[in-house]
Amino acid sequence: MMSQHYCHSLTSYRRRKTVTVNIGDVPLGGNNPIRIQSMTTVDTLDTRGAVAQAIRMIEAGCAYVRLTAPGIREAENLANIKKALRQQGYNTPLVADIHFTPNAAETAARLVEKVRINPGNYIDRKKFQLPEYTEAEYAAEVERLRDRFLPLINICKAYGTALRIGTNHGSLSDRIMGRYGDTPLGMVESALEFLRICEAENFDQVVLSMKASNTLVMVEAYRLLVHKLAEEGLKPYPLHLGVTEAGEGEDGRIKSAVGIGTLLEDGLGDTVRVSLTEDPEFEVPVARALVERYAGRTTEPGPVVVAAMAYDPFHYVRRQTAPAGIAGGQQVPVVIADLSGVAEVDNHTLKAIGHYYLPAQDKWVATDLAADSIYLGDRQPPANLPGNLWQLYDYGFWQTMSPTAMQLPLFTVKNYQQLNQVNFLQLTIETDPLPAALSPTTVLLLQTNHAHAMPTLRGFINNLMTKGIANPVVIGRNYTGLAREAMQLYAATDVGGLLVDGLGDGVMLTYPDLPAANQTAFGTLQAARTRMTKTEYISCPSCGRTLFDLQETTAMIRQRTDHLKGVKIGIMGCIVNGPGEMADADYGYVGSGPGKITLYKGQEVVKKGLSFHVAVDELINLIKENGDWVEPEDLTG
Repeated sequence: MMSQHYCHSLTSYRRRKTVTVNIGDVPLGGNNPIRIQSMTTVDTLDTRGAVAQAIRMIEAGCAYVRLTAPGIREAENLANIKKALRQQGYNTPLVADIHFTPNAAETAARLVEKVRINPGNYIDRKKFQLPEYTEAEYAAEVERLRDRFLPLINICKAYGTALRIGTNHGSLSDRIMGRYGDTPLGMVESALEFLRICEAENFDQVVLSMKASNTLVMVEAYRLLVHKLAEEGLKPYPLHLGVTEAGEGEDGRIKSAVGIGTLLEDGLGDTVRVSLTEDPEFEVPVARALVERYAGRTTEPGPVVVAAMAYDPFHYVRRQTAPAGIAGGQQVPVVIADLSGVAEVDNHTLKAIGHYYLPAQDKWVATDLAADSIYLGDRQPPANLPGNLWQLYDYGFWQTMSPTAMQLPLFTVKNYQQLNQVNFLQLTIETDPLPAALSPTTVLLLQTNHAHAMPTLRGFINNLMTKGIANPVVIGRNYTGLAREAMQLYAATDVGGLLVDGLGDGVMLTYPDLPAANQTAFGTLQAARTRMTKTEYISCPSCGRTLFDLQETTAMIRQRTDHLKGVKIGIMGCIVNGPGEMADADYGYVGSGPGKITLYKGQEVVKKGLSFHVAVDELINLIKENGDWVEPEDLTG
């Protein structure tokens, strides 16, 4: 068992055994499969629309359907939605999503199979103040919380209704923020306050979640939650996994995989919701692809044995390495494009990995998503290459060249030699022993063929740390034969799961579709918050509370701002998670009423009540006023 317990093993797979929670006829946790769910986006008062959307979700593969119930009227209408679904032969359990209204939760708990509450704003009111409490005052507030929470517990017990205590990073209460800060520990404590009351009342039909739009925070919070449950002797409750406000398209899928996939690799998670700014039925295939990877996953020990953890899984710190050319040290993780299998490396090939040749000006221009290096194997270098592009060659071929300083050798274990110049060593964990002596200028290109790849790589890097070996590590993964979306999800899990623990100084993905591999590499680095190369959109997936068309608005904002490297823009449909999630965004665009938008700079309201028709222009002006605007670069030549 690990000293810092949050999963069975650092290197082998075993799913965490939990309490079984009965949700209608579809139990969760225990020995049951990992369940997939999503949430409707239509107004819950629109019975016909909610039923139609729920049916699409169920037929796409949802085990549970969640609907927002912001008030009593919406909660009461859940009965009509449920009745209509049952009349059409759909018995899928329904979940009511509650934020601010205990009365709505108590109503919904009598009608549906599960209720979700957000402990950050269910009883406490968030005023963005940080009050200081004495121990007695704090205890009195917790007692007040208990008195207001008990009626819901009693109703859930009487009606056989399950409960999710769903913490959101962006909506921690002022009381929690004042004591614990905007931290994973604060997220965990926010849920545990409610959970301790449940246990005291002998109510264990509880599911827990720790959602955040920042994958580092999200992963740390879930791990810390599991650790704290064991530390306090509380029951092992099932976990609902999700990256909140993940966004849309490939970025949203990659970001979801970094957070959710990392935890699934650890054996954590009993139900999954992928939060995309798309129609909910499109979330389901992504969740299924993530979950199905673990069906039949071997529980046999992997090839790496770990005696002790060399890093803290609850606090991100990047592994300290010695710089070796383009990798390691304080440098951002490097991206290497594998061109060894390309028929011909020409200007078109290099454009696919972010390097544009402008004939009229006879110069190369690199985009923010330009690969730092290319691996050419044993082929001749092209005549026309960008001057700042590093090249990697198999050592045998490199010996026949008159290499420049930008042309580096790649050794195997069999022909490895210690050189005083920067070089790479390709090492497959299952078959290649680590050389007894490594040159400090050697970068390890680490690979594995083991089915449980990410933990195998993690265990190996962990052992490098315990041995005091500071050579940089580039993660090499081959996804040839996979469909594009599967490649993206798997790479984001395998590589992103290492990056969130601070392990890894670069990535090389082998895949025939060069633009897809390149975009996935950079997208994974960004989702893991280790290298910011493009605008990040923290956009919610829409629900019945949403006050404008999120998909249309997100596309419109993206069209105007997607060249703003490293700028984080929050796009929220309503106030529920709006101000809170601004904690992780530079700018916020939040629905505040029908057709009305409020703009934020961080958590500060800058402009209120803007018409939807002018709000995007005003957002651009706000970015310009704060010095974060740059004009898009013309790459047409």
